[in-house]
Amino acid sequence: MNTGIRASEENTFRANATVAAGRPSRGIFAWIRRHPQLFLALLTVACLLPFSGKAFHIDDPIFIWTAQHIVHHPLDFYGFNATWWWLTTPMWQVQQNPPLAAYYMALIGSLAGWSESALHLGFLLPAVVVVLATYHLARRFTHSPFIAAAATLVAPGFLVSATSLMCDVSMLALWMLAIVFWLKGLDTEQGRPRYLASAAVLMALCALTKYFGMALLPLLFAYSLFRRRSFRPWLGYLLIPVAMWGGYEIYTHHLYGHGLIGQAFTFKSQVRAQETPFGRALVGLAFAGGCALPALTFVPALWSRRQMLWGAAVSAILALSFWRGWISLGTVYKYQRWFQVRSPWVPEQMFFYIAGAISLLALALSDSWKKRDAASLLLLLWVLGTMFFAIVVYWTVNARSLLPMLPAVAILIVRRLEDRETSLGKLRWAALAVPLIISGAIALWVAAGDMALAKTAREAAGYIHEKTREDTSAVWFEGRWGFEYYMQEFGARPLEPDVYRCKFGDLVVIPQYNTALAPVGMKVATPEHVDFKVHTWITTMNPDVGAGFYFSGWGPLPFVFGPVPQQKYLMARVLENGNGQ
Repeated sequence: MNTGIRASEENTFRANATVAAGRPSRGIFAWIRRHPQLFLALLTVACLLPFSGKAFHIDDPIFIWTAQHIVHHPLDFYGFNATWWWLTTPMWQVQQNPPLAAYYMALIGSLAGWSESALHLGFLLPAVVVVLATYHLARRFTHSPFIAAAATLVAPGFLVSATSLMCDVSMLALWMLAIVFWLKGLDTEQGRPRYLASAAVLMALCALTKYFGMALLPLLFAYSLFRRRSFRPWLGYLLIPVAMWGGYEIYTHHLYGHGLIGQAFTFKSQVRAQETPFGRALVGLAFAGGCALPALTFVPALWSRRQMLWGAAVSAILALSFWRGWISLGTVYKYQRWFQVRSPWVPEQMFFYIAGAISLLALALSDSWKKRDAASLLLLLWVLGTMFFAIVVYWTVNARSLLPMLPAVAILIVRRLEDRETSLGKLRWAALAVPLIISGAIALWVAAGDMALAKTAREAAGYIHEKTREDTSAVWFEGRWGFEYYMQEFGARPLEPDVYRCKFGDLVVIPQYNTALAPVGMKVATPEHVDFKVHTWITTMNPDVGAGFYFSGWGPLPFVFGPVPQQKYLMARVLENGNGQ
């Protein structure tokens, strides 16, 4: 088994050398062939650099506040309160992720400052690591690792996530490094202790960045047992992450009276009660296909005409079943505008996203059935395990939960392409380049739409600040995410339901598209409406058009093409608070 793997790697290097030798060694393409990893790193930076000024968005503030607290209290990472849900709550209850990404952010912030550009530039490193680690893993499993790494980069689920400051891409970077090191550690009969121990520590750190990293333990256990057919010498190393996680659980129980791993696993949401299993499964497929878009754009090169027709038929039936109500959705979308007016944008796009999901599932299943080796088992469990967690286990379907499977999908695409290489003929380079370009263009467009959406919250907060700069009355607001961060930076205070601290003349601001919104139990003057236009024809989050990249409760699609509603804000002066004052 090990000899075969080493031979495969040698064949890969030989094949790459043959390709390079058979072409003129001059020009940009020759340089890329000689320095593929450097080019991939530069390409990743080039794709993400335009988003370095992106406004803080969605859950970014939680990580920023935690990082700022860590700078002064490094051993008590969640020992402060924040108003993130309805009321002021201890951060250890609010944050359902471990703190390692916040520690990394604290390092960046303490050295370079807390501006958007400084933090986003610092978070380029995990994104580059993901792409390069995908290259290294694909080099072991394929002859075209460059294509696999590029397909990971141009997936919308990855590119959009890499423009955020949340923990997901950092977790994936450690995930990929742990797999690469673990596989290197198994390359000899006696094992390579240095690599196995490093992988075990990386495994532990991965889960201390995001708890999903614990899935590495059963994944690598299954792969190792299948590959080596024995428990020696690798099994003992898997006790290292278990011990580290246990230590973290004991420490957080000591700090906060609750072990945070156990708390995260018992976290529940009311959203699940509003969904049906089959409706949620269809939404999960749509999210998977949209986030792993290369599985769709490569379809003509991956499958025969007959296979594509079968996939299109199944996709059409599932999308139509969703739209016609043949499969119950529950009440989660009952009052949303896109559902009530039967927006024409949703079913057509859902068809394509589901088609992409069918393609990626077929890639994993067919690769496992045909090759039946340790690599195919690893990739199959990687993809199916991630989808099972994101669709069945997690409290909501979102793109961030599906992110970990994207490198595996990219590697599966290349393995399938190599199986069909002879059928591609003279169109091989077009079959490789065109799908990557299409997916990359769409991914950049989606990321630009998400950046434009984040920008409106910063603009709204700036507008309100300028409007009330000379005002002696207090400013209160509802809503969370980036809007809360910028409003608090300007001195405004979050409004808590049933806590009537407002006085006559105070200003209350309520965004239309946000979270933690509640009826205002106060008498207010005639409100002023202020709109901020989203300057793009694509959006990641809007319940009126069915987009829910970060939260499927806002829509059944990860992103939606079409007109984007303006971001509306209501501002009103308090006449009388809930206490009659």
